[in-house]
Amino acid sequence: MSSIRALAEELSSRGNDSLRRLFVARPDLITPGVPDFAALAARACARVSLQRALEGLTKPELQVLDALVLTTNEDEGKSGSAVELRHAVGNATLGTLEAILANLSQLALVYRADPPDTIHSASGSRRRYYQPVARVREVLGSYPAGLGRSYTELALASPIFAEHAARIVNAITALQPDTQQHVEHHIAAAYALERWAALPESLDGAPPRTAEVLAKFANWPVGAVPHAAARIRPGHRTDNPVDWLLTHGILVPLDDEHVELARPAGLTLRGGRIVPDLTMMPPSPVLTTTRPALRRNAALGAIGDVLRTVSSLAVQVSEHPLETLRAGGVGAREVRRLAAALRTDADPTVFALELAAEAGILTLDPDTSTWRATGAESWLAISRPEQWLILATAWLDTPRVPSLAMSAEGSDQLAPLSGEGQRSDAPLVRRRILEVANQLSEGAARPDGRSVVVDADSIRARIDWVQPRLGRRLRGLLETVLAEAAMLGFTGSGALTDVGTAVLREDYAAAQACLADLLPAGVEKVLLQADLTAVAPGYLDPVLARRLALLADPEGRGPATIYRFSDASLRRALDAGEDAASIHAFLAEHSSTPVPQPLRYLIDDTAARHGRIRVGRAGSFIASDDDAGLAGILADPATRHLGLTQIAPTVLVSNASPQEVANVLRELGHSPAVDASLDPVVRLRRRGGTGLLPVPTPRPAVPDHDAIEAQLAVLRTQSPVGPNGDEAAPAMGIETLQKAIRLKRAVRLNIVDALGNSSVEELRPVSISAGRVRVFDPERETERVLSVHRIIDVELA
Repeated sequence: MSSIRALAEELSSRGNDSLRRLFVARPDLITPGVPDFAALAARACARVSLQRALEGLTKPELQVLDALVLTTNEDEGKSGSAVELRHAVGNATLGTLEAILANLSQLALVYRADPPDTIHSASGSRRRYYQPVARVREVLGSYPAGLGRSYTELALASPIFAEHAARIVNAITALQPDTQQHVEHHIAAAYALERWAALPESLDGAPPRTAEVLAKFANWPVGAVPHAAARIRPGHRTDNPVDWLLTHGILVPLDDEHVELARPAGLTLRGGRIVPDLTMMPPSPVLTTTRPALRRNAALGAIGDVLRTVSSLAVQVSEHPLETLRAGGVGAREVRRLAAALRTDADPTVFALELAAEAGILTLDPDTSTWRATGAESWLAISRPEQWLILATAWLDTPRVPSLAMSAEGSDQLAPLSGEGQRSDAPLVRRRILEVANQLSEGAARPDGRSVVVDADSIRARIDWVQPRLGRRLRGLLETVLAEAAMLGFTGSGALTDVGTAVLREDYAAAQACLADLLPAGVEKVLLQADLTAVAPGYLDPVLARRLALLADPEGRGPATIYRFSDASLRRALDAGEDAASIHAFLAEHSSTPVPQPLRYLIDDTAARHGRIRVGRAGSFIASDDDAGLAGILADPATRHLGLTQIAPTVLVSNASPQEVANVLRELGHSPAVDASLDPVVRLRRRGGTGLLPVPTPRPAVPDHDAIEAQLAVLRTQSPVGPNGDEAAPAMGIETLQKAIRLKRAVRLNIVDALGNSSVEELRPVSISAGRVRVFDPERETERVLSVHRIIDVELA
């Protein structure tokens, strides 16, 4: 029976509570909804869904699944139970194995099967036998449990080894058959090697240090050996361990550079067990601690720095948009300029750039290919706890990895905000790393209140037990995630902070309350000194800091910033619309001491000299010898919106375009002549953005309760296996084709051509991949390639 059909029948016999647990554990099975149990089973056997499910298994669950895959054979009707697995898995009891198999069945990774034909006793019939679902073997890879392939598979994959296998069997059995026989002889030789290599005596007579060579293949069967294929030729020396193992077939050459330890030999090294030791308990890491005050101060410093940097970045980019490279991203020269303006290093600048873009503070203008601070006003108007919460949630959920653009990456450094800085699995990996860090912290909580420091090695060891397959994906991001978490304040002195834990739980109200206690209130007073400087004793209110930065140039780093007044800084403020009176009033309001006399003199003197020569903007001009006519145009209320200014007795300038000015003058009864040399083109620009920042909200559960109940209602009204042509039919057809390829059997295919005509043919499938199946036509003695979507029915001949 098809494994998809068998799984569909098993799912249909389950209770609603069991199905609910399945949908919660594997939400992709009902996203979108399925019409019947056959479609549900087909989706559970899909490669992508199985990959996600296997990433959630613990190490002992994966070990048992590997052992089940290697001890069962669906084509031969050979299923497995806890009794058989107890002989293949070391340090495992029947109760433990049955519990793990039941959990794998609950996750629809294995299904209940009939006992093998060799089991006839009453006790055997009471056991629970299982088979892995379709494609589990494919998803697990070529080497389940770290064991190599069988001699039969290796002989079929390597003609060189097939001939060598015959020579080995001849030497062992002292027989001399012709080695140039058909492939069946080579397969028979491979079967003989299966039995011989499984014996401990197979290593008798091996050279010294052979055990050391074999120990290198204890966890993985493939290794590198130079000139491997040449070493198995007749007459080659066998006085060293590698040559001896190759000559005797323990190691099998895959090509001229790689070898594989055959599965029977690997089992012999493991004492006949697929899994030598079932790892039921996670490793216990040795963790250090730190004082809560140190953790708090480190987190406070990191949070304050990142908020100051992002706020300064928003102000800087609003005044000077960031240019992008032709290949995308922000160039190194632009980053250095920005770092100098922000008074920080390159790495914090890159981190702030990535966070600001992800939070919506910066947006890319497609017309000019520049990054603009369209959300700067909204950002500066919200409180600091809200600011940090926006950055924290944006960092957790972004597919971008800011560290890839930091200097720590060396030669692999990417340009900030470039397309190459994305990793689709970054949000999953990032959250999982922090969740494991939180679990380790809670598990090692000290009664004296000291904070637990969680390092990368401890997290890696725990994830290798909790989710081994996911651990392979996060190895490259583990160090960078912890470094970014420290820069953002999720951790302090290596320990997870309370606010970081609250964000992981998506308890944003608790996170804001914690931040309100952690972050000091914004300072609204500065200390003015006689040396023309102002000292900010802490983090300034964003609005105050922005206006003070307009009047003076900030110096130094950190929260206690020094601002220096000068002629240039005051002229900058005067150009922006300030005057002496407004500057005096602002400083008097926000100074904790009287305004020093040198500063008052500097303000008055700079304001007195400012404006003697004025530079303005004009979009068009009006020239006429009629002085009275120009005076009438200037005084007319209908021309007020044109922004007219008289710069000479016969010349008016306007902020409006020449065409707009001409239209207004024509409406007033004049007949203006538009200078043909002026550019009449009207350029339109897209809006840079709404300026609204996203508000962090808890993510909805996937799938939610209503979706699960609606899916159950649909399933209970359908038959276990849907009609032909439903979602399950293509998957069942592919499964039948794969089985025919394994058994080397012909199939009857109902094929539809481009005109919609169908025909039934008996063909022998050879391989299937990428939506195409290669078949051999015995009547025409030719090979053909068919598209899978044109096959509407498949059955074994």
